[in-house]
Amino acid sequence: MTSFSMAESMISVVSDLTRQMTPETRFQRLLDSMHQLFPCDAVALLQLRGSVLHPLTACGLSEDTLGRTFLVDEHPRFARILLSRELVRFEADSELPDPYDGLVDAPNITLHVHDCMGVALYIDDQPWGVLTLDALTPGVFDSIDPLELRAFIRLAEASIRVTALIQSLEVQVKKEHEVARLLAADIGRSELIGESPAIKALFDELDLVAGSELAVLISGETGTGKELVARHLHAASNRAEAPLVYVNCAALPENLIESELFGHTKGAFSGATGARAGKFELADGGTLFLDEIGELPLPMQPKLLRALQAGEVQRLGSDRYHQVDVRIIAATNRDLKQEVASGRFRADLYHRLSVYPVQVPPLRERGRDILLLAGHFLEFNRRKLGLESLRLAQSARTALLEYSWPGNVRELEHLISRAVLRLSATRRQSGRVLSLGADMLALPVDEYLPERVEVSDSPGRDGTGPRELLSLRDATDRFQAELITRVLRDKGYNRTATARELGVDPGNFTRLLKRLAIDVEGMKREG
Repeated sequence: MTSFSMAESMISVVSDLTRQMTPETRFQRLLDSMHQLFPCDAVALLQLRGSVLHPLTACGLSEDTLGRTFLVDEHPRFARILLSRELVRFEADSELPDPYDGLVDAPNITLHVHDCMGVALYIDDQPWGVLTLDALTPGVFDSIDPLELRAFIRLAEASIRVTALIQSLEVQVKKEHEVARLLAADIGRSELIGESPAIKALFDELDLVAGSELAVLISGETGTGKELVARHLHAASNRAEAPLVYVNCAALPENLIESELFGHTKGAFSGATGARAGKFELADGGTLFLDEIGELPLPMQPKLLRALQAGEVQRLGSDRYHQVDVRIIAATNRDLKQEVASGRFRADLYHRLSVYPVQVPPLRERGRDILLLAGHFLEFNRRKLGLESLRLAQSARTALLEYSWPGNVRELEHLISRAVLRLSATRRQSGRVLSLGADMLALPVDEYLPERVEVSDSPGRDGTGPRELLSLRDATDRFQAELITRVLRDKGYNRTATARELGVDPGNFTRLLKRLAIDVEGMKREG
């Protein structure tokens, strides 16, 4: 590296400080310059939030790294870096495990990082994060001029300081809460993660509506993360310090829904041995999250509508009304407009709930977010199972990106958990990087249904005969009805035994029979 190229790069970084750009772009340009100027295979910038380091951007590390988090207590190299105000270098024979083992992009994925160097970044005399450089070749850092590297580190801190100032001004103007502060301690599976245009558009919507008092209806396929969106909205709202109360409308027995929502007095019904506040009262001053709102029975909907309109609830068995101040967030995987048109959902309640509708994109529309999420779940399972180093092989990355994910993020989470468990049981090797390949993923045959399904009434497979064009919803209902009917016959029309065989909650199963218009008594009579 010549003095001229060093000076030229530093001038470029300094000029970036005055330009308008996103924090991601600013940090990426900084790391790109470092990667070019200093001999290393990888460079990364991580921000410290609580006791957890979060990668913000990286060069030379596998893509899924940005979806991971690193507990400082579990990584002694990071801990040592954060405890020093000077450059910290780890020799090739250091016994401390390297957190990037197996994550540096290289043809030989089993290579360990041999040279590691890092420095703690301080902003206003407080530790902000770390900057790390890694190399697979021992001794490669011997040629680095410490003065030049320190000069670049000072530029990195200046870039972070400028970014932080811009962000703080934006927060002040928008009067938004700092969501990251509330979510940083939750390093398991509860973060909204992604960089795709679809998820960024969702973040923009959430930032816009979070600070308001508008009711929000979150729609999306099963497993897309609607509950996480609700938590995000609550955490960024003016009610963040008040409770977020969760109600799963699909899991409540029909005869207990009113008591669960509005509460009851002692003796209001058989088994009511004491007075009990409902979910509305518990959420007073905060947010009430009504999950699976599309499953709410039709007779219950006018009572919920009145509570929303009047801001007051009446406990079962009481003549008194309780004033409540709650913000409503509802979620559904159904098309409520279609439910209204079909007479299964009240139009007035739908309009009361959907003041601000939010659509959560399915995973198949989120592109390479799949790898970030996979990295996040890999790290979670690595920590839970006590594994040292874990990475996605290229075959696994390709397979994950090519699959259509009918079960969305939840399916990805479960698939990664199963794969890591298999890998840990069959290939645990002390001191080796465990590489998760496509074979361990065991992805199912991709049978994702198109938006509409052709169903032939002809018994043959030649395509002749009449065809009926079904919506995905209608095709699913037909399949469910046929399966339930078959199992009911096998179980002698015993509803409880059928629900158990199908793995369905008995209360939900009763509602499902009603929705699919399956007459069990009529089936018994017909034999």
